Amino acid sequence: MELPLQITFRNMDKSEWIEASVRKRAAELDRFFDRITACRVLVEATNRSRHKGKTYHVRVDLTVPGDELVIRRDPPKRQEREDIRVAIRDAFEAATRRLKDHAGRKRDRKKTARKSEAGASDAEA
Repeated sequence: MELPLQITFRNMDKSEWIEASVRKRAAELDRFFDRITACRVLVEATNRSRHKGKTYHVRVDLTVPGDELVIRRDPPKRQEREDIRVAIRDAFEAATRRLKDHAGRKRDRKKTARKSEAGASDAEA
């Protein structure tokens, strides 16, 4: 399935290699849950620090049937992401974990519903 993807750059110029990296990682999310209806990614350069230079923030918003998963990676000040590749990797690893959790909860609800339906039909017989 082709994942609908929107990439926004804030406080920085658009970069083809960053966009390609985000597209690759977003496509990998489809392996864990194939019913993603939208994926929005914000790549932001935060205020410059005289001592550290630029730091980066990546936010991933996933829309799935009946829910929206928002993954914000706001690390503590001492661990701000100075490397955009690390910020992208961390955000998408967190998105993968959230998506796996969401898919697991959906499966568990279906199993519970099937068991209760089977129990109700057994009680009627």
